[in-house]
Amino acid sequence: MPEETIFSLLELNLSVKETIKETFNQTYWVRAETSDVRPHRNGHCYLEFVEKVKDGQSIVAKARGTIWSSTFNLLKPYFEKETGQSFTSGLTVLVKVVVEFHETFGFSLVVTDIDPSYTLGEISRNRMLVLKQLKDEGVLTLNKELQLAEPLNRIAVISSPTAAGYEDFHNQLEHNKSGATFYTKLFPAIMQGDRSESSIISALDKIYEHKHLFDVVVIIRGGGASSDLNCFDSYALATNCAQFPLPIISGVGHERDVTVLDEVAHTRVKTPTAAAEFIISRASEAITHLMNLQDRLIHSTRSILNYQEKQLNSFSKDIYHHSKSVLHSTRSSLNFLRDRLKSVVKHSIEKERFTLQKYDHFVSLSLPENMLRRGYTITTKNGKTIKSVLEIEADDIISTHFKDGQVRSKIVNKTSNI
Repeated sequence: MPEETIFSLLELNLSVKETIKETFNQTYWVRAETSDVRPHRNGHCYLEFVEKVKDGQSIVAKARGTIWSSTFNLLKPYFEKETGQSFTSGLTVLVKVVVEFHETFGFSLVVTDIDPSYTLGEISRNRMLVLKQLKDEGVLTLNKELQLAEPLNRIAVISSPTAAGYEDFHNQLEHNKSGATFYTKLFPAIMQGDRSESSIISALDKIYEHKHLFDVVVIIRGGGASSDLNCFDSYALATNCAQFPLPIISGVGHERDVTVLDEVAHTRVKTPTAAAEFIISRASEAITHLMNLQDRLIHSTRSILNYQEKQLNSFSKDIYHHSKSVLHSTRSSLNFLRDRLKSVVKHSIEKERFTLQKYDHFVSLSLPENMLRRGYTITTKNGKTIKSVLEIEADDIISTHFKDGQVRSKIVNKTSNI
């Protein structure tokens, strides 16, 4: 066995403790991220401080931290008042610490003070970096450029179903004084904590599948600690909202905190109730506009009808006078034509009468009795007039009619010229 000094674990730890106490014999300002923050019922707060590389995932340093109750009871309300953030995990902080090493519990940092302005600056810096990235990608103002529908009455809501803010929003719409009807569909999401970012993005994806059914998306949550707004500063949520095809209204319940979501949303309002009031005001404006259009339409229609009535009356008078003139002219023409027709008909009748008289005279001359008076005779056989020698034979008895009587003869012979 080598001739070396052998320490017990306690001796080694006490030696390390003494060395650290001599070397780090003052307080130090340390920049780190809080992790695993655990306030204890005894009033103390136990946590870990970590440092990560730029990708925000890999931990390159870690130290156990302690805030004794006497300090924690002062620092916690001071920090939360100045930053509007709960003292919780995931915050970048600047803390004044005493470096300690305990023979049983090992290395730790005991917090004696905290600088809230550093945390505020870090939050602001992270927001600015996300906004700059969105601007560089050309998507920062895309959602703001979308046109709001008139009215906004088909609403997709992203909220926790049990949140008081959602109830306020719904009640405000349902009991609006304008009498407008709104159709809302809740897409439940976790609105704070580590899972809120992915939950809200999932709700947006579901709305996207039915985007033709909605006019607008409203993202709302009630009050709470400002640290609960961390998810609304995330790049992933912001880029989804910035490029969403429907206008987005953000109402996350904080007046003084402007999140990245507020910057990329089409319209930012302070609270869920304010979101409902904005939508109601849009509907009221649309209703007023429609009423004005209706009044203008009625007025214009009446003016047109009055004008057309005057025109129609004028046309009626013109038509009456014109018709009267036409009727008079037509009546004269008809009278003229009637007289002409009477004359023509009379002339035609006279002409036909003269023709008939000639025919009558001719027919009269052709009558048998008239023919007999002129010296002609008529020969008959058995009461039938004989027109040809071929109709009689020898020994036939024939009658010859004269104007003053008749004789009967017997055919002795006949001679034919055929």
